[in-house]
Amino acid sequence: MEYLTKEKFDELSVELERLKTEGRKEITESLKTAKELGDLSENAQYIEAREEQQRIERRIAELEQMLKEAEIISTRAKKRDHVEVGATVEVVRDGKTHKYYIVGSSEANPIEGFISNESPLGRVLIDKKVGDTVEFKTPEGKTQYKIKSIS
Repeated sequence: MEYLTKEKFDELSVELERLKTEGRKEITESLKTAKELGDLSENAQYIEAREEQQRIERRIAELEQMLKEAEIISTRAKKRDHVEVGATVEVVRDGKTHKYYIVGSSEANPIEGFISNESPLGRVLIDKKVGDTVEFKTPEGKTQYKIKSIS
């Protein structure tokens, strides 16, 4: 199962539709042009177009599977008594407050505070409550976070 926000679900749906229509059309035209150049066994343009076709078809299959199995999560602020996918969590580490959004792996962007429920920090935060302290290993050693708020 893949956890997705409504926005990410819509974004992936648009990508899928574009690949199925424009992407396939473009690759068909590239293959047609490459075939017109002659001998296919030594035609680099044809080989490249075939590889691109395979990449597009793999991505289409991946997106179809992901969207079929997706569970839409809400990141709207609401009262929560524990950390779950879709929650916003404020934690304190070394006296500094950090805010994280718990999302599915396909939306993770740690630099912007979006962490996956499958990441080391995400895993230890899931199901914890305000006031709980979590600890996990980082390359620098063990790190502790105290949960300040959940929404």
